[in-house]
Amino acid sequence: MKREDYQPQARLMKALGNEARLMIVDRLGDGECSAGDLTKMVGLDQSTVSKHLAVLRAHGIVEDRREGSVVIYQLVMPCVTNFFSCATQAVRERRNGPVQPRTARGSSDARSCCVAKSSSRGGTASNG
Repeated sequence: MKREDYQPQARLMKALGNEARLMIVDRLGDGECSAGDLTKMVGLDQSTVSKHLAVLRAHGIVEDRREGSVVIYQLVMPCVTNFFSCATQAVRERRNGPVQPRTARGSSDARSCCVAKSSSRGGTASNG
């Protein structure tokens, strides 16, 4: 792949690169939720949460709809929640050393996402 082929992925990762946005995406992975409930859950003021939701909407991660005066959000890119299992495991491994492999949410592959796998070039991928 060329360098520019990674730009859309980098933009998506940047959109997810905030604790509040990760909390929102994780919550929406369990089902839709109102903007008010998301604001309470995140514990930030409404305008800040609104800005975070706008970032997620702009990147096609969430969508919203109105039900009267209530704005309801839903996750439209559920595959991003698979990243959470891998990120959680990577953090644990950095703290404690390797842990037992877990299946990513929604994945049928029982291998750890952080376990070194054979690459197409014949080597192994690094965890570092």
